[in-house]
Amino acid sequence: MTDGRTTGTARAFELLEPLVQAATVRVHAPPGGYDTPGSHRTGPTWGSGFFIAPGWVLTCAHVVGEGGAAVRLTGREVGITFHSGRPRYGGPGAPGTVTGTVTGRVECVLPERLEERRPGRHALWDLPDLALIRVLAPVSHACVWLTDRSRPRFDEVAYFGCTEDLGTPEITGRTTRLRGTAGNGAAIRLADDDEIDPGMSGGPVVDLARGEVVGVVKARRHTGGGGLAVSVVQLRTLPMAARGQVGLYRRIMQAHDLYHYDQHLSDLDNRRTWTDVHGELPPQERDPYGGRGRLTPGERTTLCGLLAELPPPSSSEAVRALVEAVRGEEPDPQPLAPLSWRDGLGLLHDPPGGTGEAAAMLRYATDVSVAEYREPPTPGADEELWDWVRATAERLWRPLRRELGERHERGLAERERRRRASAGRAAGGPARRAGGLPPGASVLLEVWAHGWEHLYDWRVSVLAGPAHPGRLTPVDSGVRATVAGLPERLRAPLAEAFRRCDTHVAAALLEVAVAPELFGLAVEDWVVAGGVPLGVQRPVVLRHPGGRSAAPGPALGPNGPGTGPGGPDIPPGSPQAHPADHEAGRAAARWARVQAGPLQDERADCAGGRPRAPSAEWLSGLPDTTVPVHCRAADQEPTLGSLHAVRDAGYGVAVTRRPPPDPGVSCAPFHRGLREELADAGRAEVLPVRLQTLRGRAYGADPDAYWAAGAGLVWEDPARPLPDVEPLHGDL
Repeated sequence: MTDGRTTGTARAFELLEPLVQAATVRVHAPPGGYDTPGSHRTGPTWGSGFFIAPGWVLTCAHVVGEGGAAVRLTGREVGITFHSGRPRYGGPGAPGTVTGTVTGRVECVLPERLEERRPGRHALWDLPDLALIRVLAPVSHACVWLTDRSRPRFDEVAYFGCTEDLGTPEITGRTTRLRGTAGNGAAIRLADDDEIDPGMSGGPVVDLARGEVVGVVKARRHTGGGGLAVSVVQLRTLPMAARGQVGLYRRIMQAHDLYHYDQHLSDLDNRRTWTDVHGELPPQERDPYGGRGRLTPGERTTLCGLLAELPPPSSSEAVRALVEAVRGEEPDPQPLAPLSWRDGLGLLHDPPGGTGEAAAMLRYATDVSVAEYREPPTPGADEELWDWVRATAERLWRPLRRELGERHERGLAERERRRRASAGRAAGGPARRAGGLPPGASVLLEVWAHGWEHLYDWRVSVLAGPAHPGRLTPVDSGVRATVAGLPERLRAPLAEAFRRCDTHVAAALLEVAVAPELFGLAVEDWVVAGGVPLGVQRPVVLRHPGGRSAAPGPALGPNGPGTGPGGPDIPPGSPQAHPADHEAGRAAARWARVQAGPLQDERADCAGGRPRAPSAEWLSGLPDTTVPVHCRAADQEPTLGSLHAVRDAGYGVAVTRRPPPDPGVSCAPFHRGLREELADAGRAEVLPVRLQTLRGRAYGADPDAYWAAGAGLVWEDPARPLPDVEPLHGDL
């Protein structure tokens, strides 16, 4: 169905159409036993979908929600009608293909909140509006080629889906252009060159210039042609794996790449593969390399397959670090976190400085061959990748071959050094003892009062950690949020930051940097993903802001903005608010000693259940291994002044609490339970993880942990300095 707009577009559509049609499916009610090939007793079409890996179909969430508004989406069974086998050229009806129907089960939907809140009939579903279906029987089918680019190119595309133009369901395709993005990049706009018919929702959108699927058809305009598609990059927002497991996204992308790698290497038939067609696509206009300096389609498929045979990276930051080393600059922080080795390749298209893509990708592959993996690779897998890099470089220039060889040798030496250091720590004790925080990157959440209004500005960032002190990578920011609206506004930015920082062995630390009067913000109770509170999923600590505070905003209690008097009016820059340089040494000494322990607690704002305000002299005279404890509301006196005084006295570890709603409840159980916890912990370095464990016990209905409800840990780690910058407020 070409429109003859350009010869290049028409030829690309002609080449790609059979491959895309073979992988596109019709989604409908489950067959109910009528799974005979060729059966038409499957009911009306709900929408379309397409195979992205063996046994996995991608579609829209609203497609699998068709006809079942009150039914839970995840776990729902649906029917999938597809073409069995890859077509010979001549279309899906050519010899060698069979139409069949199989049952699939919805594995998950994005976003997860669609399970709780769905739009009304004819309303747009929340982005990204995706569903992943697992086929419940082993069947032979084709798969599409997914883009590895983080952002789509605004070129000509084709979209496919199920239509009934001639009275019978069939998969058809039409051409159009991408006209821009929406939803902060989650959606892409389709031009109005042709109309999207009912039933095409969930079908693939294919970049005709590059021969790769970039989107999923979502909706058409009510006023005419065109509509929206969801970027396939949103697959990276699939739920993260439990510690020690491989996530669903990585599993599917590994299966995707191995499928195409196996098809490329197979000589069992003469059917064209996606790799074959990539080599036949018309040359791209305005190609700075003129085709040279890029990997060939066969080389790209092979590289993706070899990367898929390796264990996944230890974290997203590990991928970004390798990309940065190759590009010579930090990759764009805005796209979704790269979660697989393949995603790293997608950040190396058109590298800066005129460097060829092929050279950049070979350097990256060299570094991956000597990287640290989350588990030992299959014997010989890393050597096979390096052998391929070396052989591929032979068609390029000699200096690159020499450079790659030296790069590989340095990488091997560095990996051996790390292994020896690790073995030494195992024999003589780890650098950070068991139960401590992970040493890598953390997520930083900053919240500032918006002047004197009951509104708050926020920023979510990745803090690089001790390896790169003070290095900050912004993820997202916003202004003028209410207290009640903060959890929803921050759900997506926090989820993205966690994807960037979590490793296969540990969930990243969440650091909440707020003024002391905001220490009552119940961040540990927020739910971001998986239906489990943040404080149960990962360590959560409180930090004083890195920059010099502006005038304090309205007090914030456990249930929202309070009416308390606030803290004392301390002029900015005074020694009382910001300790002089000679106090820095005192704070460092306190930090080092409290980390080693043994710990002792000291009530800072309470004496026998009655409020008290600690003096600077009294605080300075306490042993360095003391943990000051606060049991009263942080936005009111004397606790607010005590929190400032504790910081000024150089205490980097302190405990605070949101008191229970009933003011008549005694604080004695809290102090008693905390004293036992500190004594059992012995040293401060394990407190963030132990508090996470306590929250998990309370979440699991353990009455012996209920005393810890509302407890917060102030954690001023000098190895994790915060940026000393002022917040940027929105318009007043």
